[in-house]
Amino acid sequence: MLDYDEEAGRYDASRGGEPRAAAAARAVLDLIPLGAHDLLDIACGTGNVTRRFPAVRTGLRVTGVDLAPSMTRIAATRLPGAVVRADSRRLPFGDARFDAAVSVWLLHLQSGPEDVRALIGECARVLRPGGVYVTTVDKAASHNVGSDIDAVLSTRPRGPVRDVAADVVACAAEQGLAPAGQTVFRGHGQGRSPRRTIADLRRGWFVTLPPGSPLADAFAARLAALPDQDRPRPDPVFQLRAFRKPPHQPHPPKPPAALAG
Repeated sequence: MLDYDEEAGRYDASRGGEPRAAAAARAVLDLIPLGAHDLLDIACGTGNVTRRFPAVRTGLRVTGVDLAPSMTRIAATRLPGAVVRADSRRLPFGDARFDAAVSVWLLHLQSGPEDVRALIGECARVLRPGGVYVTTVDKAASHNVGSDIDAVLSTRPRGPVRDVAADVVACAAEQGLAPAGQTVFRGHGQGRSPRRTIADLRRGWFVTLPPGSPLADAFAARLAALPDQDRPRPDPVFQLRAFRKPPHQPHPPKPPAALAG
């Protein structure tokens, strides 16, 4: 698992920079109702996506949350006074505080299904009635673009997948959230080359291939044998799903008073 506190300084540059952030923000906003005023971005990272929400949609107020201190420090320079350091499974906000909650590239990092449930439960709790939760799903599958790199990596050990779309839909339903749309966006600049994939392997990107292990070294050797070591393969295409919290139900009408006989 990557240390995202250590990763903060190179995070944007290593993940597509401005084009990827712009594509992610546009796709998220396509799923957010125009009437939304308060948006919570959970695991906002450096704030490179978060800051685009109010820039694109006038009148939208944003709050960013992240657990890594280095990430929140960078995000706070982009969104002064609007970034909080907190655990996404225990959000420091009252009930029904936001019109929208967003978690991009987060569910796949959870240690178990109980953490996914806690995170989605917290999103449901802080949403106002009629509010929308937007999240990425199937992140690992998005990176499989059918390249020669993917063919090499196809035989690596697989860990549990925490953001399978069907599981996320089921978990959201448990929290009273109903499907409310979906879209995709391109991870511009994230197409891997063999050399870049080896570098990612060496720094712990692939959880089941610990850096320095014989198995990791064997995969690095196979990747090093591929042609065009510096040519990026196609960019991944990420999936977004939206879920809506039901509006308040109107009180049932009172039965008519009995007429006097």
